Amino acid sequence: MRKFIYLCSHLCVQVPLLPIAVLTVIPLAVCPSWRPWGAADIPILGNPGVGQWIVIIVVAYTIIDTVRGMIDDLRHGRVGVDLLAVVAIAATVAVQEYWASWAVVLMISSGEAIEEYAQSKAESSLTALMTAAPQTAHVVRRPGVGVAGVNTGDGSDGSSDDRCDGFRKVAALPSSAASGSSDAATSHYDTVAVESVTPGDVLIVLPGETVPVDGELLSGSATLDLSNINGEPVPRGVFAGARVMSGAVNGSTTLTMRATEAARDSQYQRILALVAAAQDSRPAVVKTADVLAVPFTVLALAIAAVAWLVSGVPTRFAQVLVLATPCPLLIAAPVAYVAGTGRLAKSGILIKTQDVLENLGRVTHVFFDKTGTLTVKQPQVTRVEMLPGAGTHLNEDHVLMMAGVVETYSVHILAKGIAKAGTEALSRLHRRFEEGQRLCPQPDADWPGHGRDYPVVKHIDEDAGKGISGEVNGHKVRVGRLSFAASSEDGFLPVERIVPGRATTDGDRRSGKQGEGRLADEIRTRFGMLAPDEMASYVSVDGHLIARIVLRDVPRANAKSALASLRGLGVAKLSMLTGDKRSSAAIIASEVGIDDVHAELFPEDKVTAVTTATVTPSRGVTMMVGDGVNDAPVLAAADIGMAMTDGTSTAASESAQVVILNDDIAAVPRAIAIARRTKRVMLQAVLAGLALALIGMVAAAFNLIPVVVGAFLQEAIDVVSILWALTALLDRD
Repeated sequence: MRKFIYLCSHLCVQVPLLPIAVLTVIPLAVCPSWRPWGAADIPILGNPGVGQWIVIIVVAYTIIDTVRGMIDDLRHGRVGVDLLAVVAIAATVAVQEYWASWAVVLMISSGEAIEEYAQSKAESSLTALMTAAPQTAHVVRRPGVGVAGVNTGDGSDGSSDDRCDGFRKVAALPSSAASGSSDAATSHYDTVAVESVTPGDVLIVLPGETVPVDGELLSGSATLDLSNINGEPVPRGVFAGARVMSGAVNGSTTLTMRATEAARDSQYQRILALVAAAQDSRPAVVKTADVLAVPFTVLALAIAAVAWLVSGVPTRFAQVLVLATPCPLLIAAPVAYVAGTGRLAKSGILIKTQDVLENLGRVTHVFFDKTGTLTVKQPQVTRVEMLPGAGTHLNEDHVLMMAGVVETYSVHILAKGIAKAGTEALSRLHRRFEEGQRLCPQPDADWPGHGRDYPVVKHIDEDAGKGISGEVNGHKVRVGRLSFAASSEDGFLPVERIVPGRATTDGDRRSGKQGEGRLADEIRTRFGMLAPDEMASYVSVDGHLIARIVLRDVPRANAKSALASLRGLGVAKLSMLTGDKRSSAAIIASEVGIDDVHAELFPEDKVTAVTTATVTPSRGVTMMVGDGVNDAPVLAAADIGMAMTDGTSTAASESAQVVILNDDIAAVPRAIAIARRTKRVMLQAVLAGLALALIGMVAAAFNLIPVVVGAFLQEAIDVVSILWALTALLDRD
């Protein structure tokens, strides 16, 4: 009830004519013909009573306000088509049908209120994004906290020992602030408008607050809710040095961060800019609807004029016009498209203009980038192969764990995949230990997974381009190229240890690199050949080569089903564009269900492939799906460029018209499905509304619908078409 009262009061504020029209019924019903001034006929109007004069005054105000709105529309390049309402309301007064006049005024004002409600309902998802925008920030004001990069190194700032990160070596930000203690949360900061934050400022974000600007985490760790940014349902844990994005909601502990962007350049503001652009744009179909309202107006006036001329009764003219409503064109069409835009936003899909929503529904050819779009962003571990004859008591999980521990410290392209697999292996080892399976001999009970929660790591050393080594629980581990992993401390391959049964000869020692090459080939032969799309890292423990970890670019788990959904939607052709080797691309394509593969392409070749499809005669709409970073040229070449991000990168490539914020390839067919349903609902609402209005006008022309009844019937037609347009919000794809 309280919500209903709030809604009514809000609508009355937005449409002040509505309460006036409602109250006008009182004098019209109580004293319609009371004339304290006596007989005083006025041309056309006759001698109205007090209640009727009040209606006339309200009608005059309505006409003036409507004409003012039409002029404003024309100034903004839109066709003012409220002429029907003006003529209809004037006609009812001219034929002295004051109850009909009041009914038309009520219908106009209530129609505006319904439009206001429909627009706000359709924009609910977009409005929710905007209202969540951070407004303030807590800037730390403590000794030792300054702007990054301010140190001149000459002591001119009064402190020669400032570090480049803005903290002094001695008077640094206390550890309590870095760890998120209540001390940092309750003192030594100023709350300012978010626009006042400058890059380099150190900020405090209290529990449950929204991160105001993009920055770098200074606290040891934090838990962030990214659902406002990319729809990710599970809070994400981040650690010191990680990027912290505006719009993320802080968890249960205070975090400290350093601003790296001003508010206007931060992630959330980019998202809001996209939302605002989509709201302000008008798709071509809505502009067409505006234009179509003009011939509808002419048709309505023609029917009304013919009814008057044939019948000889002026009231017929008013009877027809009160039923002539272009609202299905003027209101239902844009409401449906705004509702569709809101549904896309709720699904983590942002569009730059509503024209994109219309074009999405006509896509017939989709191009996909391979790496990071059809596949996961880093190569993933597919298996561990133990070296035949190595004679180790370790199994595949031990190898993954040891390798994963040291690869955590590497920046190599394969490191993240191995580190992820190592974390999973550690969990399996822990479960195995808890279940009583102690697979290693007692002297080796210090191996990870055998009673010790986390391995002890020391002496990490990465040799760029070769591999990384370290000490894990006292055991020396080397991971990388075969020559690196299998070599001993002096850099030579220990032939006699790796290839049992074959003694090291003087020739081996003299042959140097040539001997190493032969030995490497022999070891690879013992492992077996790799597939064209596979790569490997070799692992040695305590100087013994024991295994290799095989990785490959694997398809996203739902890539095949997403592409099948596109075919189910009638998308005629799916293509892959990649700079990868043809053999590797063919394997991924066969796994996800793509027949048209363009491999070994340079960026300009990708543009050529898309441009050729775009200019082909009798084509549909082409769309390119990529990661929005290195695919910028080809995203711009397609009719629609769709950038997939995970919320941790820039909100959108400048060349993409559609941005997927949750890094989910399933959003591609979902976007097309929403676009098609939006257009379908819009057409249904418009055609149904216009058909009902046309039937009503014809019936009124034959005097089957009284003028007062027609006024209320016209409002019912508007309500039906607008509410039908709002069904575009429903998830029925």
